[in-house]
Amino acid sequence: MRLIISTNTRAVEALLDRRPRPNAAVERDVARIVARVRRDGDRALLDYARRFDGLSEPMEVDVEEMRRAAGNVRPELRSAIAAAARSIRRVARRQMPKGWSIETAPGVRIEQRVTALDRVGCYVPGGRHPLPSSLLMTAIPARVAGVGEVIVACPKPDATVMAAALEAGVTRLFRLGGAHAIAALAYGTARVPAVDKIVGPGNAYVAAAKTLVAPDCAIDFHAGPSEIVVVSESGKPDWIAADLIAQAEHDPDARAILLTPSRTLAARVMAALKRRLPPGGPAREALAANGGVVLTSSLDEAIALSQAMAPEHLVCDTEAMAARLTRAGTVFVGDYSAQASGDYATGSNHVLPTSGGARGRGGLSAADFVRVSTVQRLSSRGLRRIASAAITLAEAEGLAAHAASIDIRLRRRKARS
Repeated sequence: MRLIISTNTRAVEALLDRRPRPNAAVERDVARIVARVRRDGDRALLDYARRFDGLSEPMEVDVEEMRRAAGNVRPELRSAIAAAARSIRRVARRQMPKGWSIETAPGVRIEQRVTALDRVGCYVPGGRHPLPSSLLMTAIPARVAGVGEVIVACPKPDATVMAAALEAGVTRLFRLGGAHAIAALAYGTARVPAVDKIVGPGNAYVAAAKTLVAPDCAIDFHAGPSEIVVVSESGKPDWIAADLIAQAEHDPDARAILLTPSRTLAARVMAALKRRLPPGGPAREALAANGGVVLTSSLDEAIALSQAMAPEHLVCDTEAMAARLTRAGTVFVGDYSAQASGDYATGSNHVLPTSGGARGRGGLSAADFVRVSTVQRLSSRGLRRIASAAITLAEAEGLAAHAASIDIRLRRRKARS
């Protein structure tokens, strides 16, 4: 973990730069895998699943197997899954867009229609450890939105993932991972149905595959290595260090940064990191490669740097700071708002935009699983009311046929009268 003075602009820019770096080798491999699954279906899918996922059991996990496995999960863990699910559902229900209808002029009515997607695919990484929380965070908002079929792909679903699948109301669960799973969800095979949208985090191969299939199948967003930024003047050094280490343990490529105008706090956090950091593992590797404490000239500069990065997770001291920190996947305010709590049990979604994606959107929500569309209804009176403006604009844009398609209706009425 490095201490960087903000006047060292080159070092600060390098630390905050999270633009995705294309990997030509990964992209070539993914393109080949996706093309073969699209062409050969289950034959290619099974080949890749055996080769990359170590598949030796049936590709699909049936409901009875899920129930047997969930029965072996210790009671306190089942209770934790259920508690997290309740909170996620409560938040997701409030996130749902509403339908409405408004008359913009007499005889001109516009309706907003909200309809659930028919079928979605949720990707749950296999990783070093099972991730039941990722299943809950992706499948529950889809169910709350009213999605009819929720298909989950996970390369190594253990008993906790199966328990989460039952809790979330998953329709089907497949032992599939990587680019081949994304291809199967996007294009469908005899066994795996094609979906309307794919959501969920994954490794570089999963991210590249989602990007590749995006023109044909909607995705949530690019999900790169995890990020945390802490903006603080007066936080508790040991707690800040604990948050940085917690996020860094996700991945050796994770980024963990403190932005502070306080020289004292910077020094104390650096010391706390030395005391608390495990001797080995991904957290140490991530902090060495991608971690930093940036000493800024002011709080304003710290906020500006965070806004420029638009991090996935952002932790700050006060409500006043939070009001100014508008570019982040999610914001945690105050000493007790532990970032790790949001990964599991607060109810807010932990599937969040990375690599600067928070400049344009927040995390996954129930709204990601619906179509928001409009229905327009005009009466004869309504069309006459707006015709002059519409025809004038069409003619100004050189689109005479547009104007004519309105005018012909007005002329027909005049002929009748």
